[in-house]
Amino acid sequence: MDQGTRGELISRLAEAVRSVTTGHPVRVAIDGPPAAGKTTLADELAVVLRGQDRDVIRATIDDFLFPRAQRYRRGQYSAEGCYFDAHDRAALCRVLLDPLGPGGDRRFQHAVYDRDTDAPSSPPATTAPADAVLLFDGVFLLRPELIDRWDLRIFVSVPFEQTIDRARDRGTAPAGSTADAAEIERSWRDRYIPSQQLYFATARPTEHADIVVYNDQLQRPTWEVRPHSSIRGI
Repeated sequence: MDQGTRGELISRLAEAVRSVTTGHPVRVAIDGPPAAGKTTLADELAVVLRGQDRDVIRATIDDFLFPRAQRYRRGQYSAEGCYFDAHDRAALCRVLLDPLGPGGDRRFQHAVYDRDTDAPSSPPATTAPADAVLLFDGVFLLRPELIDRWDLRIFVSVPFEQTIDRARDRGTAPAGSTADAAEIERSWRDRYIPSQQLYFATARPTEHADIVVYNDQLQRPTWEVRPHSSIRGI
């Protein structure tokens, strides 16, 4: 276990990315529960890697959602629906992870869903350089259907109760709406946290992560390299 400043953590993660040797773009999963800080971490890591002249592809699981009617077919607060019905994993592999992986042609799309219109999306394909880095943040990334598609696996860990506080603060800060806070709390307690508990029970994501970041103290995080990881010296 190591502890340091935010900048030290990001520097160590950049070193971990550089330590991965592949003949194709390095595909980095940044997994963790909602409101754990995955997107912020990925964005910060992207800045550092781009400063080191790496071509960085940023993408997120939110752009690989199914339309609302499908992902909420078991109900708005269904944990099983969140885990099984929300994300188009087949499309994620087809248009992004596999093209960037071994034997892929590196022509990829970063999204298949438009959140503004709640409809499928098909942005133009782009060809990635062979030494590019994909930083992909989202939930449930280390489940069995996806686990072998990543070249580096980072899990961002935060106590579930703290994620509720963060989501409430983030979601209600602009308007200060009590109704919004109640809705956020119900979504977390009935859908998001139980779906994470299901994920932990069935997929055991932290056991498959190369690096676990304990992000409860944002400016003083702790991290560890898991024993099975081939990453050293970070």
